[in-house]
Amino acid sequence: MRSLLAASAGGHGGRRTVRPLHVGGRVSVPVRGLGAAIALFVADQLSKWVVTGPLGIDHLGASQDLTGFFSLRFVPNIGVSLGLLSADSDATRWALVAMTGVIAAGVAVWMTREKHSLDQVALGLVLGGALGNILDRIRFGYVVDFADLHIGEWRPFLVFNVADAAITVGVLVLLVRALLTRDKPRPSVESPHA
Repeated sequence: MRSLLAASAGGHGGRRTVRPLHVGGRVSVPVRGLGAAIALFVADQLSKWVVTGPLGIDHLGASQDLTGFFSLRFVPNIGVSLGLLSADSDATRWALVAMTGVIAAGVAVWMTREKHSLDQVALGLVLGGALGNILDRIRFGYVVDFADLHIGEWRPFLVFNVADAAITVGVLVLLVRALLTRDKPRPSVESPHA
């Protein structure tokens, strides 16, 4: 047993070596998370382009009913969720860009440290969605929202976009995993030198 412990400790007199977050001299990249972020960013920007470009739903009041419960309706969102932090001046617009940029950077750092691929993908959805909305705010001064789910005249949701939906799904996955699927602690192996 002692030889197994010595071998797992790297043969450094029983001391365990700490491995950096590098693989082969490079920083470990969360490929699935980055893939999700890039795919989501492209899907978000493409969907906004289709709605405002070829479909011509590009001004306040423009809409197109697709089904009895789903319409495309142009809404320029100058705030964040639920109309909070309204960016109605250049100063607040750029402050909102900076604030959401800092949050996106934090999500990116978290994603590089996350070990579970499902969490990496969820963080990638949040990151890609945040970047899509940030780009809108930089380009237009507002975020393009267009998806309108409704039951008759009752609208249980605000008008949203692909990025908003992805951010919501990513956060829900993270919450469910954090609350319901906790990792079981590994049994500790006591060192013979303790």
